[in-house]
Amino acid sequence: MKDENRTTLLRKIPLFSSLSDSDIKEISAKMIDRQFRKNEIILQSEDTNSYMYIIWSGKVKVVRTTEEGKEVFFAMHQAGDFFGEMTLIDGKTTPASVIAIEPSMISTISKPDFREIVSSHSEVGWSLLEILCSRLRHCYETIQLLNFNNASQRIKMQFLILSDVYGEKSDEGITLNLKLTHQDISEMTGMTRETVTRVLDKLQKNKDITILKNKFIRLKPDFLS
Repeated sequence: MKDENRTTLLRKIPLFSSLSDSDIKEISAKMIDRQFRKNEIILQSEDTNSYMYIIWSGKVKVVRTTEEGKEVFFAMHQAGDFFGEMTLIDGKTTPASVIAIEPSMISTISKPDFREIVSSHSEVGWSLLEILCSRLRHCYETIQLLNFNNASQRIKMQFLILSDVYGEKSDEGITLNLKLTHQDISEMTGMTRETVTRVLDKLQKNKDITILKNKFIRLKPDFLS
């Protein structure tokens, strides 16, 4: 990726948005670009990790596999999101695996460079704390979601969780600016694709949601009432 393109994109990431142009360029120069194929493992659970990852294009999921072989979904990240920062902060192994859902362009920042950035720019440290707190809250909400036995309630709860991060409000409702397939929603909610399809069809029929052409989902006013 060209430096000027990376600099422009970095400016749009909340973690770095408060920095000066010279600071942004300095951080950009420390990054290394990598391409990941669909279904390629980027980080393996319990591995040591020496990098923070920033997504420029594509989409990844954060999961952990149980002893029974069941995949437990934690989060999904897309362009503009980052991951891998936890192990750089506490020095422990990676708590979950990160897998590319689609071909993804990702840049890495080494542990020494990451720590230098945070120590040199207090505003980055505060932004990082805010984002980590938000992610922790979403983990609590995900645990609560799995307590719902009703499929419709579980999917509605998942959409509300996503709306906190990816939601864009308008007179027509809240649009989730995240491309979601039925498989994505199935993994997020721990339900079969068939169940997800049935619930989504019902929500559309009741005019609770609209699925847009770009696979974004709009939560209609009736959904939010």
